[in-house]
Amino acid sequence: MTRIRINLLPHREAKRERQKKAFYFLTFLSLVAGVALVGLVWSVLQGYISGQQDRNNFIAAENRKLDVQIKEIATLRQEIEALRARQRAVEDLQADRNQPVYLLDELAKQTPEGIYLRAIKQEDRKVNVQGWAASNERVSEFLRNLQNGSKYLERPELIEIKLAGQSPQGVQRRLFEFSLNFFLRPTPERAQLQAQGRAAPVRPVAAPATK
Repeated sequence: MTRIRINLLPHREAKRERQKKAFYFLTFLSLVAGVALVGLVWSVLQGYISGQQDRNNFIAAENRKLDVQIKEIATLRQEIEALRARQRAVEDLQADRNQPVYLLDELAKQTPEGIYLRAIKQEDRKVNVQGWAASNERVSEFLRNLQNGSKYLERPELIEIKLAGQSPQGVQRRLFEFSLNFFLRPTPERAQLQAQGRAAPVRPVAAPATK
């Protein structure tokens, strides 16, 4: 004889309840997993950010050190340039200290008889000479001497020659008044500096006026 069992309990509601509990459980697991994943990603990103920040701080510190070193180097360069400028100034003074001596000595050698020098004016390497001459020929001779007979004077150029309105004291005859320019060649001392590549531009050295 077969027995038939009939479940009179509300099984559909029980099944739905089990499904609901399973859904809530899975949702909770998903939420926990999501939070754990977000926490893991956040932790990894924070590690990257912290590491990058450390590197940035290290680079900034090294840059500050480099800035200090660059300032020190710039200061040293300025001091070195100042010392070099002083050295060049001393060398220039040493090289040009005899320039007036060479100038006056050459003028004494190259000035012919009949020429009376009244004034000498130097500007850089250019020298202007003014004076009186007994004749035009004396002035021409003076120019030739400056052009061909001097080791330290060059490129003479006559600026003006005219009949003098007033003769020097003690001279009775009528003279010609003239003005001419010429240029100084480098002194031996300066030529040596130029050969060594250390010479600065020639500085003017005032020559005494001659009357």
